[in-house]
Amino acid sequence: MIDDMLLSHGDDGTAEALPVWPATKAELNELPVAARDWSIAADFQAGAGEILLVPGADGASGAILGLGDDGAGAGAAMLAGVLTKGLPEGTWRIEGDATDAHLGALAFLLGSYRFDRYRSKPAPMKHVRLSVPSTVDPAEVASIAAGIFLARDLINTPANDMGPDALEAAVRTLAGEFGASVSVIVGDDLVKQNFPMIHAVGRASVVAPRLIELNFGPEDAPKVTLVGKGVSFDTGGLDIKPSSAMLLMKKDMGGAANVLGLARMIMAAKLKLRLRVLIPAVENAISGAAFRPGDILTSRKGKTVEIGNTDAEGRLILADALALADEEAPQLLIDMATLTGAARVALGPDLAPVYTDDEALAAALNEASIAVRDPMWRMPLWQPYAKALASKIADINNVTTDGFAGSITAALFLKGFVEKAASWAHLDVYGWRPQASHLGPVGGEAQGIRAIYSVLKSRYGA
Repeated sequence: MIDDMLLSHGDDGTAEALPVWPATKAELNELPVAARDWSIAADFQAGAGEILLVPGADGASGAILGLGDDGAGAGAAMLAGVLTKGLPEGTWRIEGDATDAHLGALAFLLGSYRFDRYRSKPAPMKHVRLSVPSTVDPAEVASIAAGIFLARDLINTPANDMGPDALEAAVRTLAGEFGASVSVIVGDDLVKQNFPMIHAVGRASVVAPRLIELNFGPEDAPKVTLVGKGVSFDTGGLDIKPSSAMLLMKKDMGGAANVLGLARMIMAAKLKLRLRVLIPAVENAISGAAFRPGDILTSRKGKTVEIGNTDAEGRLILADALALADEEAPQLLIDMATLTGAARVALGPDLAPVYTDDEALAAALNEASIAVRDPMWRMPLWQPYAKALASKIADINNVTTDGFAGSITAALFLKGFVEKAASWAHLDVYGWRPQASHLGPVGGEAQGIRAIYSVLKSRYGA
């Protein structure tokens, strides 16, 4: 579907593509005469994302894409996401400045996303295609969109079909597509191979916990490791969530989904790096085997952790995975997790908080975030807050008792398990789009991975 919708310009029969004119209300007077006159007759206000079809002798002769009063700010190209659903079937081209043609083409694809797996009668797809200028590489745009779609699909799939075993199967499928290797440690073998906290969090489920590892690329290339939280469903454990808070807990493996979407982009682009993906996959269930508030767990790193709350389980499984990742001192270590509600209180659902002590990496991520319209915001690793994680009987507690700065203290908790990596970043993502937009429907969402991919491409591209 993705490859068929995005076409190169001119030599493949798309030279006769119909024009789409992006315009603010003030710019309507600058359009070709027929389009300008029709916009006046239709009293078109050019609101952001609004589409007006311009009639011709045999149907539409073009379309106007409204940019709003301010031209949609710097993200005007992303409004192209409305075109796949708002235009009639056929081939179209976006007129005007080709500077943001790559983003426009990507937005066009992202806006086409649907999740129809559980519909008995999916609505038929419209065959709307986009002709792009020669400055755009359709294959790369399609590859980035495929990574986003993979993350969305995984998050949208309910927990009865996306448990730890199904997440493993998804990793194996992705690895098979690109010739990557996969290894998995399952159940009690986690204890034998020193991943006690992953085992403790997942042992209450009927589906065994596991640590999934994917490797790709030459072993002598720079090492880049991605760690993703893979909690397939989070009841909260014995500190059980209210039912209303469980409704979206199928998305608690959003960190894993995001790193797999990013991994897909990296492998498709054949970046010159050694990619390692680690996903601790568990269900935080309730049974007689569940870990308890007040338990003391010994982590892979040897640090003891007092359990102040079983609903702060994501940081526990990430800690064991990060400790493993850190042992080989990768050049870059990035973890992604749907970790705290505090992150949503601080920045809302759209902005992904990013934590790092690496100033160069922080600057690169910020620049890429703006350039590719993939919003994130750097948050402080404010070390004085770490004392709130103190335990009277263990090395550290997994939660604070004062309720302050929850996303920051979670990041500080994780930081304590990373020592050897040359550079580390943590993203506390939401993994969900709560309101439909031109880039996608309500549901699972990838956050930050396009910006990270852009940084990796600039560092390790051909």
